[in-house]
Amino acid sequence: MDEREGALQRPWRRVMLAQGLAVVLLLAAVYGLALLSPLRLPLWLAALAQGALAAAIGWRLGLSRWWLGINLAFLPALWLLQQAALPGWLYLLGFALLLLVNWNSLHERVPLYLSGTRARQQLGDWLAAREAPPRFVDLGCGTAGTLLHLARRFPRGRFVGVESAPLLFLLAWLRCLGQGNCSIRYGSLWRTELAPFDVVYCFLSPVPMARLWAKAREEMAPGSWLISNSFAIPGVAPNAVRELNQGRQTQLLLWQNGGADIR
Repeated sequence: MDEREGALQRPWRRVMLAQGLAVVLLLAAVYGLALLSPLRLPLWLAALAQGALAAAIGWRLGLSRWWLGINLAFLPALWLLQQAALPGWLYLLGFALLLLVNWNSLHERVPLYLSGTRARQQLGDWLAAREAPPRFVDLGCGTAGTLLHLARRFPRGRFVGVESAPLLFLLAWLRCLGQGNCSIRYGSLWRTELAPFDVVYCFLSPVPMARLWAKAREEMAPGSWLISNSFAIPGVAPNAVRELNQGRQTQLLLWQNGGADIR
């Protein structure tokens, strides 16, 4: 893959490309309409048309469904905000908050997914069947809801969350201050050493799973477990599966490093 192709693999660049192409196509359509007819396109309808074009172009560029929604709503949302005549600093604040929350989706193509109650319950039940207290890490822990649930259920275990989105890290860190067996680290999952843990949990996206499996196989001890919420490792069958069926969360997929098939 050359440098140009690598750049296009980054979703935010494809979003910008989709938005730019949609604006160009809309301007061409508006200009052609002006030449052929006295009709003028209302601004709200032009914003909707640009959003629809951007979503369609984003789909052709291979963007995930949630990015398509952003493409569709971006310009119409700006138009609505302009009608509200809000102070300029609110726009900057809103952009900063979105950036601080969705930092991972820009750099690692991993959107914010929060584990649901069924995933927490299934994780807890699975951990309860193990003999030793868990040494557990959540890669991309979000606001630490899953970590806190498990840390309170297993007070003899050790629970670590890793988060690289600044605002999410701050919220998770504050929530875990009073929980002695739970800690939060700021940083990338790719710079997190997995050897100290016997259970590695993640709820990421399809994009990093093959790379994460290679990292786990290299760093994790034999017999340790990698658990993914909903997203499979390409070409690698899990050793065990636990059904969730809660919204976008379909299954817990469990792989044992060097373990036998125990499904």
